[in-house]
Amino acid sequence: MILRLMELLARVMALVGGIVLTALVVLTCVSVIGRGFNTLGHSEFLEGLVPAFADMLKTFGPVKGDFEVVEAGIAFSIFAFLPICQLHGGHATVDVFTNLMPKAVNRFIVAFWEVALVILLVVICWRLYEGLQSKFGNGETTFLLQFPIWWAYAASFAGSVVAVIVGVYCAIARVFGLITGGHYLPRSEGAAH
Repeated sequence: MILRLMELLARVMALVGGIVLTALVVLTCVSVIGRGFNTLGHSEFLEGLVPAFADMLKTFGPVKGDFEVVEAGIAFSIFAFLPICQLHGGHATVDVFTNLMPKAVNRFIVAFWEVALVILLVVICWRLYEGLQSKFGNGETTFLLQFPIWWAYAASFAGSVVAVIVGVYCAIARVFGLITGGHYLPRSEGAAH
């Protein structure tokens, strides 16, 4: 029951993160194409050959503040993908030496790093909360779009809260698995290389 809830939570966050990431890719493409059209419109060759077309291309340009939106969106997307990666053991690992060790040792190592990661996630979540409070209080905005910076902090904080919830479940499941020999997480092989 709890595993299904964690799976649902992680999948919903990954889906939202994927939608945001896709929108950021589209935004970046539109901005780059607009910048390219504008540059082409300012070329001496095109201005001399087809001045009306060159003038039309000069009306295009990059999307104003695209880097501000991408910066905020990427931060959120990273936190949105962490829960599904955590739940399915998808983090990259280097196991050249640990493959030679007994399974019990490997289970201990995995449980240890799972607990260490959740501690790190809690610290990151706490610091994001502190940053959110600070940015909300001082009213700081982005340079070009003038949207409040706390919006980006709030989105990343929400993602980090879900990452902590799923991370705590994974850490508890790994420790119980170490103690009992059971398996309480979806079967996965991690990030295969």
